[in-house]
Amino acid sequence: MESLIIIVFVLGYLAITLEHNIKLDKLIPALGMMGVLWALVAFGIDNFPNWFDSGAHQLIDGFSSFSGDEKRHLLEETLLHHLGKTAEILFFLLGAMTIVEMIDYFDGFATFKGYIKTKSKKKLLWIFAILAFILSAIIDNLTATIVLITILQKIIKDRDTRLWFAGMIIIAANAGGAWSPIGDVTTTMLWIGNKVTALGLVEHLIIPSIICMVVPTLIATYMKPFQGDIDIEEKEDNSINEYGSRMLYIGLGAIIFVPFFKTITHLPPYVGMMLSLSVVGVFAEIYSRSEFSISHVVDQEGDDSQGHHSPVHLSLSKIEMPSVLFFFGILMAVAALESLGLLFIGAESLKTIIPNTDVVVMLLGIGSAVVDNVPLVAASMGMFQEPIDSPLWHFVAFSAGTGGSMLIIGSAAGVVAMGMEKINFFWYFKNIAWLAAIGFVVGSVAFIGIRAIL
Repeated sequence: MESLIIIVFVLGYLAITLEHNIKLDKLIPALGMMGVLWALVAFGIDNFPNWFDSGAHQLIDGFSSFSGDEKRHLLEETLLHHLGKTAEILFFLLGAMTIVEMIDYFDGFATFKGYIKTKSKKKLLWIFAILAFILSAIIDNLTATIVLITILQKIIKDRDTRLWFAGMIIIAANAGGAWSPIGDVTTTMLWIGNKVTALGLVEHLIIPSIICMVVPTLIATYMKPFQGDIDIEEKEDNSINEYGSRMLYIGLGAIIFVPFFKTITHLPPYVGMMLSLSVVGVFAEIYSRSEFSISHVVDQEGDDSQGHHSPVHLSLSKIEMPSVLFFFGILMAVAALESLGLLFIGAESLKTIIPNTDVVVMLLGIGSAVVDNVPLVAASMGMFQEPIDSPLWHFVAFSAGTGGSMLIIGSAAGVVAMGMEKINFFWYFKNIAWLAAIGFVVGSVAFIGIRAIL
């Protein structure tokens, strides 16, 4: 039965990896794989020799001698445990996504466009790289990439030039997301899973992440596509929302507040994110000049409108639910493998074959460029049993976060940029991948050096 479970997981994994080739959204195999895996676990519960206790991070002694009822009760408890842990991540992401959509509702991100005055390609490259690095740490790398490419499309009209800038934004956004607990789905998973703390991430990864962004950007400034100036059309934009910049600062401040809330109260991060969402929602309703009702929205002019005119409701309707469900499917599928102790046993075997964990983690980073980094990090959380804030977890966060930049399909930021600018897989592989690889390697070396000092 274990062999069948592994085969189903590998086939589902391949379907996720080849989604662009088989024209099947990765959400579908992720959910299907999750359902089939847990069904197989339920059917074979009486015959499995091992069961992994996720709370104690160890195999349960004497599991094979448990009665059938005891095993089924343990299965239900384990499933509920993993559902709860997964829900923490998903509700956290839903809150963050909704806040970002509310900022966008008031065109708050247009504030950044107003600061960009230069025509020099080199200066523009540094501006976008720094913005991507900082923004991704606050609003996550996926959203930061969407925001910056949208701004890029308004500033640079030549598509060939935009492709180069988009490629560098991907590298910078993934580097920026690696050192923040809310900068990337994988770091959020490690943070909520009590593998790392917010301060620990910043302390260990801020310098390697900066190096990972700065070195490729510095090399790129000497390349032909970033020489000379661009033509900027000077247009007077009268459509700027008067509350845009205010909502930008309120929204970003609310998201930044979440790690502090967790530190002070010791409550799970999603609680702080829900509080932040409610505060931002209050300002959004006030600034939209609508009177909020529990069931509908009444405009100040007196017209009764449907609830979807509320900025909160409209923002919720724009949430990328397929992405959220994908995370649910893949995390719960990996949880099935973890529960049977397969990841734990596999990790022990891997450590025997490759005793150097740094090599293992760097291979994890390279692997995240080929396949999605979410299941890889989810698997590593079941493979390794190091305590919270162990350097291993920080290296996993950095490696999985920045390694995905080496291929256009290796990160959420890359995939969204690919869709927005129709970036060809092989164009990115030829022109950007080597820059991302250099950033990944120098950042990894910097991390290992800093770890030796600390």
